[in-house]
Amino acid sequence: MQSLEAQAFRMTLFDSNAGPQGRRIRRRLDPDLIAPDPAGARRRGWDHSRPGRLFAALHGTLTDLLALLVPVECVCCEAEDTVLCGDCAKHVRQLCKQPFRAEGESPALVDVDGTAKLGVVAAGPYRDELARCLLSFKRFGQWRVAAVLAQCLGKAAEAAIGGQPGYCLVPVPTSGRAYRRRGFSPVHLVLRCIRLRRILPYCPSLDVLEKRGDPTASGVILAVFWRLPARLAEAVLDTGAPKQAAGQKGLGRGERASRVRGSMRVRRRWTKRLSGRRCILVDDVLTTGATLAEAARAITAAGGVVCGAVVLAATRPPAYASTAAGYDPP
Repeated sequence: MQSLEAQAFRMTLFDSNAGPQGRRIRRRLDPDLIAPDPAGARRRGWDHSRPGRLFAALHGTLTDLLALLVPVECVCCEAEDTVLCGDCAKHVRQLCKQPFRAEGESPALVDVDGTAKLGVVAAGPYRDELARCLLSFKRFGQWRVAAVLAQCLGKAAEAAIGGQPGYCLVPVPTSGRAYRRRGFSPVHLVLRCIRLRRILPYCPSLDVLEKRGDPTASGVILAVFWRLPARLAEAVLDTGAPKQAAGQKGLGRGERASRVRGSMRVRRRWTKRLSGRRCILVDDVLTTGATLAEAARAITAAGGVVCGAVVLAATRPPAYASTAAGYDPP
């Protein structure tokens, strides 16, 4: 006499309308009959509408064609055909599950008596999958990870403002040189994803800050043509000096503070409209806090009220990551 499991297998082997229990039995006895989708499709049931099935077929075809023309790998585990696989995205969300206060270990944000000049909420610690995502996002132009980072930043901003209306998010600007190298601003792109996904509909983002001394478009074109002969000579003769990084990575506390001091200002057309508005600064990575301190100085000088800051990651998590973030009214 056959077992109940064998009978269920025989009944569900060729039955396309088998229930969930039958499908589980069929997958367990012969996993090749129902191979799991490596992309992890969101829709698990059969779409009964013809336009929906057509759209799903076109989406799958375009995805396969894109993977063939432009092969990609996961920025964390190097899995094929995806920029950020489902497991690594889950690990990033787990790292950002509990936002925490991060200003305690930033020298530029702490006064001489030990009190914090500016409260900062970090979405997660700068390590593991979150650090790899941010590095690939900023250095290698993997802008498609912005969707996952937007969820993490939105949760941190929600913890910072406590769901209270009346605040605005102010992104910290990137330098013109870094923007030309990357082709985009990481913080602005993440905030755009937040706006499109309506993660914080009651908290608008205002691009009011700019870097001092950034050349205009005509100045950039003139500088490129002016430096073209020298760059060609350096490339041919290999006589160029060792290039230094444009960012602040590797700089000490004093060097960071001196580099960013007086480097930001509020755009002229926003000076009057910013007066009296409560602002939350937004940056990508918190190290010494010199950049946030300079941004807060520029906002305060224009009449705005800086109520805090939000960052995607903090580089010094162990000493203070146990302090959960909460709403701290100004």
